[in-house]
Amino acid sequence: MPANADDEIIEKWYCGRMELVLPSTKYKDSFIEAVREYKADASHITTRRYSELSISELESDFETFLEKELSHSHGENLPEGFVSQTEYWLVEGGKYIGHAVVRHRLNDHLLAIGGHIGYNIRPSQRGEGYGEKILALALPKARELGIERVLLTCDETNVASRKIIEKNGGVLENKVPNPETGVAKLRFWIDLP
Repeated sequence: MPANADDEIIEKWYCGRMELVLPSTKYKDSFIEAVREYKADASHITTRRYSELSISELESDFETFLEKELSHSHGENLPEGFVSQTEYWLVEGGKYIGHAVVRHRLNDHLLAIGGHIGYNIRPSQRGEGYGEKILALALPKARELGIERVLLTCDETNVASRKIIEKNGGVLENKVPNPETGVAKLRFWIDLP
């Protein structure tokens, strides 16, 4: 039996039930449940993309949504100013827990305030240690893309995200203003072996 909550989380991770996968129809129902949660949490800027999805469109044509998501890794169907990126879903026991996006390169905007990796955990699963694990699993995915040094950013007010980045080896470089939100961004680097 785990000695404390951290040991319990670690034990769960190593039971082989949690993994980072490409988006798939296998997780349709759980993903749609998460989108409902994101919609209820729409004020949170990092959930905005999912909170704007149409539930009825997802229910009727999930395959088209997946095709578009998967095409982003080939640089297709991206909004203007975006770079090629691969999205992964953190799943556990067939349940969608969250997503990570690994950007294949940095443009000026990403170098300033966005970084190589973005991640988010569905609202009902936050505070359970999944943020640390999703980043730990995303780092090797970045390495597979040939990225040797990963930039990660977070709002200076986001203490939880800062702790996640630091626990995964992030070294603070600096703090920069973010004109989009008015909240400064902390910029961290992780060297990938």
